[in-house]
Amino acid sequence: MEWQELTDLTQGRPFVVERVRLADNGVAVEGEFEPPQLAQLDVEDQVFVAAFVRAHGSIKEMERVFGVSYPTVKSRLNRIAQRLDFVDVDPAPAGASADTLDRLQRGEINVQEALAELEGTG
Repeated sequence: MEWQELTDLTQGRPFVVERVRLADNGVAVEGEFEPPQLAQLDVEDQVFVAAFVRAHGSIKEMERVFGVSYPTVKSRLNRIAQRLDFVDVDPAPAGASADTLDRLQRGEINVQEALAELEGTG
């Protein structure tokens, strides 16, 4: 079964893969595996995401390739993004890391203290 057929068959409903076989050596692993989020998108959205990556994130290139307007590309990207979970990035740790490195550079703390802070134990 091709991945497009599987995507069409599931119609966006959650599914679990229970067996995976490595094509080159026939080794099979059984269990419950949740497919990656991108694999859970419908075929058209998977193609759109792949095209966006190939276009290096250029909306202008996406307009040209798909023959649609900027708002249409943005709307589709927003719709797809809503279906994907993203890791929340807290800007505070980056600032804290920069502060720690600045203090290390000024000699206010030593390397061990800086490492402890960067690892979150200080």
